[in-house]
Amino acid sequence: MPVVNLTDRIERAIVARESLFDERHQAGLRLFNGFLEGEPKIVIDVYATTAVVHNYAEPAKAGEALVEQVLAWLPTRLSWLESILVKTRNTDDETAQNGVLRYGEKLATRVREHGVWYALDLTMNRDSSLYLDTRNLREWILANLADKTVLNTFAYTGSLGVAAVAAGAKRVVQTDRNRRFLNVAKTSHTLNGFPINKADFQTEDFWLQINKFKRKEELFDCVIVDPPMFAATDHGVVDLAQNYTKVLNRVRPLMEHNGTIIAINNALFLSGAEYIELLEKICADGYVTIDQFIDIGQDFTGYPATRAGKPVTNPAPFNHSTKIAILKTRRRGF
Repeated sequence: MPVVNLTDRIERAIVARESLFDERHQAGLRLFNGFLEGEPKIVIDVYATTAVVHNYAEPAKAGEALVEQVLAWLPTRLSWLESILVKTRNTDDETAQNGVLRYGEKLATRVREHGVWYALDLTMNRDSSLYLDTRNLREWILANLADKTVLNTFAYTGSLGVAAVAAGAKRVVQTDRNRRFLNVAKTSHTLNGFPINKADFQTEDFWLQINKFKRKEELFDCVIVDPPMFAATDHGVVDLAQNYTKVLNRVRPLMEHNGTIIAINNALFLSGAEYIELLEKICADGYVTIDQFIDIGQDFTGYPATRAGKPVTNPAPFNHSTKIAILKTRRRGF
């Protein structure tokens, strides 16, 4: 069987994703998922006219030649690219983790998705300030949260909350411990002409914030729960494999009758079956039911013509390790 080099694999990936490219090059997508498309050391994302190349090699030096291949070839293949940022996963150098500009002079600062603008700060941290794998969820939010009150916990840069505002939600509260993340969400509001109510951008520890909502007896039609894989503070621990049910149970008292919890779990080593078991524990008392799952786009799962690997764990009945469930809730006494 002939050896397929990296640029050949990326070419296949580009051809498979042709429908995701927009004429004005304003979209965001995963251009190449090396974990599932044949080269696990390299992942490439596109944010408008900027490509972000992730070097996942261990040690990092083992991926440098592959990165150089991408830097030499990709601008010739996608002539509209204006810049390439390289992020290195396995290094102690924070600047290399956050990203080094290796091609061009200016990074993209926004993307447009389903008619909504999302602000970017591509070198803000190890991530790129917008999770592209939740694109289909943002589309679902646009179609389903008009006139709803929404709480976006662990909001990060607030893209899911911004989608809710774009949907016509009655009120959207964005909460995160990091004010800098929420400032990106405010910029997204500005890009779309949405008003900024400072009281709805709340910088606080999740556990403390939920207690404050409970004391005030504030209720929401929809609560979005998208925590990091692991986080510990003086007030509580988040562990997507070990205590995710505790996190979900903490928000249940905030739900209006016939409410919706958007439950996201992106733990790579937690299988889909194991996640279903966690959700079924939440549903055991009869006041929560699993309504539907939201699939992740094929640019993350790989296409039939490009797929060359298997997930670390079986995500079924989900289609990716980012597992998204829509839960319906009802209040006692109704």
